[in-house]
Amino acid sequence: MAPGKRASQADIAEKLGVSVSTVSRALANEIGISDAVRGEVQRVARMMGYKSKHPPNGIRLDKRALALVPINSAVGSLASFYYDIVEGMRAQAEALGLVLDVRLVNEDLVTLDFVRRQVSKTGANGLILAGIDPDKALAQWVLDNDLALVLANGSDPLMRFSSVCPANFYGAYMATQHLIDAGHRKILHYTYCHRPTILQRRRGFEAAVAANTGTEGVVVISNEHTSKDLLAALLDGKYDVTAVFCWNDSVAVTMVESLLGQDSPMRAGFSIMGFDDLPIAGMASPRLSTVRVDREALGRGVVRLLANRLDGELAVQQLEIGLSLIDGETVHQPL
Repeated sequence: MAPGKRASQADIAEKLGVSVSTVSRALANEIGISDAVRGEVQRVARMMGYKSKHPPNGIRLDKRALALVPINSAVGSLASFYYDIVEGMRAQAEALGLVLDVRLVNEDLVTLDFVRRQVSKTGANGLILAGIDPDKALAQWVLDNDLALVLANGSDPLMRFSSVCPANFYGAYMATQHLIDAGHRKILHYTYCHRPTILQRRRGFEAAVAANTGTEGVVVISNEHTSKDLLAALLDGKYDVTAVFCWNDSVAVTMVESLLGQDSPMRAGFSIMGFDDLPIAGMASPRLSTVRVDREALGRGVVRLLANRLDGELAVQQLEIGLSLIDGETVHQPL
């Protein structure tokens, strides 16, 4: 198939050595096609990026996925983050003929019994946890029952489950290096220590500081100091830093006016970096400098990995979505 050309049924037929008619009937779920042939045709169609012409009749009813999304994040400060991920998942599921049931849940209630009931109720043979890290009991149940599980905006340090998340380490390294290139030599990183994904942002920050001689990094953890406490300490000159890098935009934008406004007591050139490039980053005045996450690409990647797992792919895959720097207007040369 020529580069850039959209896959056709003829391309799939040539790849498998079957007739175009067989491919067409398999994609349309018509009778007279064995499950083995139907499964192989649809697997290759997904691999080649084929856009089915048979929705909703082309949907594989034997491939159902349940996606659990934390309601606090979905309706709170990270609403747009998870909205875009879900949109990406839905678009990819439709393209692949996968039934996707998205449910908002209270993260505190995502126990083994809760998930077991939801999977049974929906008939799902695939599970997506968006921003939810499975506890030991849930993880073991998934493994014991050979349930296809993919983590969205998460990662499994034990590499038991496939996952898709932003390239958090490199994104944080890039954000920190941007501050260093602007001339900052004493930088504070405000972080949240609960999740492995956020820990990678801290590690990226620390690696960039270590790679630049004469640069000092200060880490403040939100579990120990609220953003309000940190802001008061910064205004009082407690940390004596010239820049702050927050683990996400939601926190960073709350500090912009106090630290960079006309009445701010901070020294000239004080700078702020965020992470994620949420819509509120563009609404901030001045526009927040941050790191952009392609959240729809993250969602699409999750469904692709899940489809591969449902097709028999056993290898655990940890996919990272590349990031880009948004220069914005909150990073300046310190004076």
